[in-house]
Amino acid sequence: MMRTTTSEIFVFGSNLAGRHGRGSAYEALRHHGARYGQGKGLAGNSYAIPTKDEMLNVLPLTTIAEHVAEFLQYANDHPERRFRIVAIGCGLAGYRPDQIGPMFRNAPPNCHLPEEFRKAGVVTNE
Repeated sequence: MMRTTTSEIFVFGSNLAGRHGRGSAYEALRHHGARYGQGKGLAGNSYAIPTKDEMLNVLPLTTIAEHVAEFLQYANDHPERRFRIVAIGCGLAGYRPDQIGPMFRNAPPNCHLPEEFRKAGVVTNE
């Protein structure tokens, strides 16, 4: 897993139950201040974007897109912060980068998108 600096926020895919037991969620829990039981939003140096519900069922793309839009608004509202985004939804949730990546097309310049999303044709300001 990638490490972030202390000034960066690690953005990962989560479940709404906040059970951070695997994948990038586990990385966020162990190394970036994510809180067990909090499946959405900022905690420590991490930001959870839900890709699964409370019962660990995969959320539909439209619902994930709503959560991504909330995150992008947060990132826009906090230009002083830097966000390192992993390929959320493309691991345990089973979506492809070309399905999730376009949700980040309008990401502000303080968001560093994963290579998987850039290869999927997401335009970035990097």
